[in-house]
Amino acid sequence: MTTTGYSLFETAVGRCAIVWGANGIRAVQLPERQAQATRARILRLFPDVAEAHPPPEVQRAIDRIVTLMRGEASDLSGLRLDMAGVPDFHRKVYEFSRGIPPGETLTYGEVALRVGSRGAARAVGQALGKNPFAIVVPCHRVLAAGGKIGGFSAPGGTDTKQKMLAIERALSSPAEANGDGAFDFDPLLAVEHLRAADAKLRRLIDRVGGFRMQLKTTPSVFAALAESIVYQQLTGIAAATIFARVQALFPRARGALTPARILSASEAELRGAGLSNAKYLALRDLAERTQNRSLPTLAELRTMDNEEAIARLCEVRGVGRWTVEMLLMFRLGRPDVLPVDDYGVRKGFALTFGLEELPTRQELTERAQRWRPYRSVASWYLWRATEL
Repeated sequence: MTTTGYSLFETAVGRCAIVWGANGIRAVQLPERQAQATRARILRLFPDVAEAHPPPEVQRAIDRIVTLMRGEASDLSGLRLDMAGVPDFHRKVYEFSRGIPPGETLTYGEVALRVGSRGAARAVGQALGKNPFAIVVPCHRVLAAGGKIGGFSAPGGTDTKQKMLAIERALSSPAEANGDGAFDFDPLLAVEHLRAADAKLRRLIDRVGGFRMQLKTTPSVFAALAESIVYQQLTGIAAATIFARVQALFPRARGALTPARILSASEAELRGAGLSNAKYLALRDLAERTQNRSLPTLAELRTMDNEEAIARLCEVRGVGRWTVEMLLMFRLGRPDVLPVDDYGVRKGFALTFGLEELPTRQELTERAQRWRPYRSVASWYLWRATEL
């Protein structure tokens, strides 16, 4: 590149801008509400540039960005960035963040650990907050602790961040994300964090060994909750028998339950399969909410923090907090879920911490603060404590 300039271009998230110079891309700007506001921001940040037709290298960068934001595979790793004047730590964070694949996320703390600065989560957040290379340096793929969307200083704030993540997750998992059996976090980092954060939990981890929790794939929120409703308050064998009978009502579907199939079945058929009246009504409510789109999809759940997801799904008849917590942990692979009312978790806590009685919710919650943002992993180890 031998010239300096900037250009606006259309993407799925709005009209973005790109600034270039002799040493590469100087900035990529996410859209303001109006194109003129985007231009004004560029000129405030780069008073030395003028709007111009992008040279071939810049046009290739634009094309790749547009393709990615359209939900198609596009490699941005080879784009040249002009990082002159970027502080060393920021440069290190940006270079690492460029390697986070589309559709995947890390937390600020995980990025800090990966760049060799354990405990520098806040500094990572500040560096990404000043990221001048939006999309190319994908700061939208870095989340706050617990999988929360966190702050986003770019125009549009967290709404833009959520939209970009939803596009990329649809790319990485063409069905609804994330029921694909992949964790939202690095299990090895999680175990390392827990061992360092709590000496008593470390002893339990050393006795149990590696983290072996398996996620169960699911095609939809409906499918996951339908199975959970049937299994509630039953032994595994009894629940599996009833669930198989419900599936057998739809032989052409090969056992796949959908809202339409549940709503097409009569009360006598569903009750005859072994469902209680409460479970029959719960399945009907779940199916109706899915049909009228008041139930969030898996992709939409991915944009919600744990408490928002729990609140939304608990609107379904017969679905309580514990049921949603199990979905978040074992279907979506959320890292920071603490089922404080689960008997196994409470019993494992008592055994691990030498209590004669089960802990109160407050005792468990307070101790678990040091386990953030990996309370799901800690809960799995507490379950294992009851098996030792």
